[in-house]
Amino acid sequence: MTEPVTTGTEVPHSGPADKVFPPLDPTTIAPQLVWLTLTFVALYFLMKRIAIPRIGGVIEERRDRIQRDLDTAERLKNDVDDAMKAYEKSLADARSNASGIARETREKLAAEVDRERTTLEAETARKLADAEARIADTKSKALSSVNEIAVEIAGPVVKQLTGKDVGADEVKRAISAGAGE
Repeated sequence: MTEPVTTGTEVPHSGPADKVFPPLDPTTIAPQLVWLTLTFVALYFLMKRIAIPRIGGVIEERRDRIQRDLDTAERLKNDVDDAMKAYEKSLADARSNASGIARETREKLAAEVDRERTTLEAETARKLADAEARIADTKSKALSSVNEIAVEIAGPVVKQLTGKDVGADEVKRAISAGAGE
């Protein structure tokens, strides 16, 4: 026999609910529970024996590494603090040393300046004494020359004014007498 040909859009089916979805089939519930229990127990032992120890090892290793890193960071921080203290101490020592050197240099320069000033003052005083002696010598020569010049000039001036001839001795006596007053 030939099957009838349909021209519609209907899907042919054999009957109403002759097949049930297998997990929901009440006849297979017991074997499904057995297999579920076996699978759960097998997965539990796999997790307990293999996966969880590996995960625990990784977590423990990570915790140890973090602790080592924290310990290293603390040690490095202490090293940096010690280095900073040493740096600050050496900086203070260097400043103190520099201050001492500057004070010492200032004292040396002040002493040298004082020595130079003393030497220059002594030299200046010597030159001043020499100059005063030359001035006094020149002054005495000039004063003695003034008397001679006065004698030379006074004679002709008196002759021209009075018409009398006066001798050099008389003029000298008159100048000496006038200088004594």
